[in-house]
Amino acid sequence: MTDRTESSALERSERPANVGLAVALVVTLIGAAAAYFWTPSELAPRVAILALAIVGVAGIFVLLAYTLGLIHFSGRTAGNDLVKLIADTFGEGLLVTRGDARVVYANEAYRAMCGAKEASGVQPVERLFSGPPEVSEAIYRLAQAARAGVSHSEDLRLSPPLSGQAAVGWYRIRVRPLAAASGRFCLWAVADVTADRQRQENVFQELQHAIDFLDHAPAGFFSASPEGSVSYMNKTLAGWLGYDLTQVGSGGATLSSIFANNGAALLAAMSGAPGDVRTEQIDLDMRCRNGKSLPVRLLHQVAFGQDGEAGPSRTLVLNRASGEQPEEDLRAAEVRFARFFNSTPMAMATLDGEGRVLTSNAAFAKLLPQALKSGQGKAAAPWSVLAGLGERDGAALRAAIEEAIDGEGEIRPVNVVFEEDAAAPRSARFFVSSTEDAGKKGAMVYALDTTEQRKLQEEFAQSQKMNAVGQLAGGIAHDFNNMLTAIIGYSDLLLSSHRPTDPAFRDIRQIKETANRAAGLTRQLLAFSRRQTLRPQVLQLGDALSEVQNLLRRIVGEKNELELRLGRDLWFVKADITQFEQVIINLVVNARDAMQESGGRVQIRTRNVAASECTSFDEAALPPADYVLVEVEDTGGGIPADVKEKIFEPFFTTKEVGKGTGLGLSTVFGIIKQSGGFILVDSEIGRGTVFRILLPRYVPEEKETSKESESVKAAADYTGQGVVLLVEDEDAVRSIGARALSSRGFTVLEATTGMEALEVVDRVDGKIDLIVSDVVMPEMDGPAMFAELRKRGVKAKVIFVSGYAEEAFAKNLPEGDFGFLAKPFSIKQLIETVKAHMP
Repeated sequence: MTDRTESSALERSERPANVGLAVALVVTLIGAAAAYFWTPSELAPRVAILALAIVGVAGIFVLLAYTLGLIHFSGRTAGNDLVKLIADTFGEGLLVTRGDARVVYANEAYRAMCGAKEASGVQPVERLFSGPPEVSEAIYRLAQAARAGVSHSEDLRLSPPLSGQAAVGWYRIRVRPLAAASGRFCLWAVADVTADRQRQENVFQELQHAIDFLDHAPAGFFSASPEGSVSYMNKTLAGWLGYDLTQVGSGGATLSSIFANNGAALLAAMSGAPGDVRTEQIDLDMRCRNGKSLPVRLLHQVAFGQDGEAGPSRTLVLNRASGEQPEEDLRAAEVRFARFFNSTPMAMATLDGEGRVLTSNAAFAKLLPQALKSGQGKAAAPWSVLAGLGERDGAALRAAIEEAIDGEGEIRPVNVVFEEDAAAPRSARFFVSSTEDAGKKGAMVYALDTTEQRKLQEEFAQSQKMNAVGQLAGGIAHDFNNMLTAIIGYSDLLLSSHRPTDPAFRDIRQIKETANRAAGLTRQLLAFSRRQTLRPQVLQLGDALSEVQNLLRRIVGEKNELELRLGRDLWFVKADITQFEQVIINLVVNARDAMQESGGRVQIRTRNVAASECTSFDEAALPPADYVLVEVEDTGGGIPADVKEKIFEPFFTTKEVGKGTGLGLSTVFGIIKQSGGFILVDSEIGRGTVFRILLPRYVPEEKETSKESESVKAAADYTGQGVVLLVEDEDAVRSIGARALSSRGFTVLEATTGMEALEVVDRVDGKIDLIVSDVVMPEMDGPAMFAELRKRGVKAKVIFVSGYAEEAFAKNLPEGDFGFLAKPFSIKQLIETVKAHMP
């Protein structure tokens, strides 16, 4: 007896009985018996023995094959029966197919899905599930996976379902290959997941209702990450602030953007022990999208993990802007004070007698975030307000607070510098006063961030220092140019009176070359003082750099690499091409010297900088405008901070004696400033230095052409005629000029001052063809003389001679045509200029 019921599962995996073989076996046995009876009697015993031998040998082979497992007899083991029973009664429909979807096995659940009472009614999955395109497409993907021998799963919606007892049914169909020696099989599993889907939809609906309730609650709610990104905001709060909910959670809102007056810093300052859940009530102003403020009261909750790190916040927001009734005067006053306290830009905090921070506002949390790490109130650490200060500043501030706790009055302000960032130190000024609450003495601390003010003061002091040094350098260069003019002029006279074969010729030439080198030094001094003569023209910096790149490659040498990365469509600038090339050469030389030990790379980059990008340079002195940027970057050792402050000062150098004049970068500074540009330096020890030059964009007029530097073509004939009035207070310069012009055929009249020059003009009744005048002279300078001559109707052309830049005095001149000759000059330059301006 057995309790097992008969299974209704279909199975075609067993090998069916072969009737043909059975008939053949019966016919063979009958034939053998007939042959035995018809065999002669004398042969019958042999035939019987032969038949028995054949049967015996066959039996032995069958036993051997059975032992080796080559022959199986009908019947199932108990294990196979158990596995089949599990498959037959499994809750999901199971179907095994072979080859081209021929059904091999289907359990009871699958037959029930098919509604098949007979084996012929069992359908493969492709036929059982049919319907709209989305169902057909899912079944097609499953069939393709079955043919490819890979596993696949699909969830599909069928209307009506296979049972026909509801409107919609959900099914999860899986297929996977089965490896067997007798062929390729596929196992299909079909599960009715309608109930699971309904439960999921119910949970989703409940969640939607909860979100809807929260979105339309009469109070605002938001959640923010510890980094300050708002991950969720309900619809009520979004409506108050004017935010689109689709932008929240995708980087569209942060605590800094929705809170005004450093409120985000106050929220971020909340701290707690590992495992704590802290809730604080805070009155702040929120910032609406239209720029207006919204007074709110926050119930701000933060949970801290076991590692002490803060988790996402959960914050309830109560609108305090409307509904203030007269009977709520006390509550309204409390709200107004809290708003004032947390919105003021001055950092404020109250301390108890032991130096603990009891309360603080948002500005205090931003200025001293370290002071609030241990929290506020009795749980706070004593004297946390001193966090980040050096020993000296901390001691001074603590002494002031202790004086306030002791009831002292008129406590002097304390200036401190925070040491948490040596590269960009912050500073503040603290004011301390005494407080008393319920008989307990404490202190009130006020603080102002003075970082920007201190930076501006330092920049102003540095600017004043550079201007003073520049004026000194310019004055020295001007006087020095007068002496060099005389030296070069007399050298020219001596050279003209000596043949190249004379023994003194080489000595005189050496004197002139030395004077010219000295003139180069004075030009660098004038460049630093921004008093040199510039010949600006419209430039395309990419073209200018391309023309000088071969020279730059020779400068950097074989050890170093030079790379030019020139931006496209660069704007025009207006600058002196020669001086701009000098700037780039000086910077590349410095870059090469910074990489001498190990070699490296110098990179020159150019690009346009729009006015909106100027704030990215973090330079207060850089006004917003369109610029063309030139960057010179090296991979040297970098510039220490203490050296970086002095690199533009004249005669400052870190090179060995005899290897640098200290005028390279000061020259660069002066040329860029005189050109209306800016130069910035960014350096990191061990990584290199970047010099950034920003020249203002120049928009040429429609018919404007670039002005080339004015140069006078050398004339083959240096003789001339005409009356020249030479006005110069330096006797040596006037003497050499007069001798040079007189020797070339000109009639020279001399004067030492502007007043004397006017007397000479009156004496000759204004019959003068050309006036060559110094600019700076006693009694009356050159520009004043020029203006007086024009008033008297003297129309003679004037050539001004000076060691300063033409622009330094041109703005003080009345309208008129005049020439310019920079000191020091040679006799040849003087004569060429005079002939070029002679009428």
